[in-house]
Amino acid sequence: MNDTFSNKLNELSQKVSERLPELVDDTNFLTAEVSKAAIYSLNAGGKRLRPVLMQQFYQMISGDDSLSMLDIFCTIELIHTFSLIHDDLPCMDNDDFRRGKPSCHKVFPEAIALLAGDQLNTLPFEIISDYALKGKISYQASVKLCNVLSRAVGVSGMIGGQVIDMMSEGKQISLETLNELQAKKTGALIAAACEMGCVLANADSEQIENARKYAQKLGLAFQIRDDILDVIGSFEELGKPIGSDKEQSKSTYVSIFGVEESNEICRKLTDEAVEILESFENNEFLKELTLSLLSRKN
Repeated sequence: MNDTFSNKLNELSQKVSERLPELVDDTNFLTAEVSKAAIYSLNAGGKRLRPVLMQQFYQMISGDDSLSMLDIFCTIELIHTFSLIHDDLPCMDNDDFRRGKPSCHKVFPEAIALLAGDQLNTLPFEIISDYALKGKISYQASVKLCNVLSRAVGVSGMIGGQVIDMMSEGKQISLETLNELQAKKTGALIAAACEMGCVLANADSEQIENARKYAQKLGLAFQIRDDILDVIGSFEELGKPIGSDKEQSKSTYVSIFGVEESNEICRKLTDEAVEILESFENNEFLKELTLSLLSRKN
């Protein structure tokens, strides 16, 4: 990882991290507790991969690196954090730690954590529509962005993936079912990030299709790497207990293929994702980002 890439990635991630709590901050003392819970989870850290992907596809196609669309880039991280808060709840995965810190429902009342997730699920659509109402983007772009994001969150995306995940606990599932589960639960939001960047940049249909293909490869590689880290990682690196998939009797790529073959599949998918990026100009940063995810430790 060269210094130029690393510095730019850190700068982008920092801009997102600084802006996220500002978007949620609530001065009404009657409702401030739920915003405190949301900010707690937003400030827990993370790679900010999804907003960076959206920003990069926007910049690659439009040539604009001004971060004038920063709040829209942040919307995908708001949604991602909502999903993490809800995933950790006792009625879902019942995880006590997230990113090395107690989960939201362990610090705040469970009902407040639930509502904090709800807040982060609705705020993105307010942000996107406000951009259109203020003339910063077209109404057509606003509708397209909301459509892409809502599909990624709903039963055809993240929520559907969580349903399959919960219904599959303790069962041996087919590779086909596992692929669908992960395409929805993990891949859908990564794909939405890439496509939303294209929409903001007024990309043509071929560019959007290539972005989707790239995201499909990247999303699956990202999930397989997660499965591998759940076996070979550590609490210090991951910020959560390792071995949780096995403990909950979940089917994973590692449980089907083993660590070594899963690594090979992950590498192949990463190479294919990088190859798809060749169809875009100014792709150097995104290619390096894609390759860096292959060796990530968390």
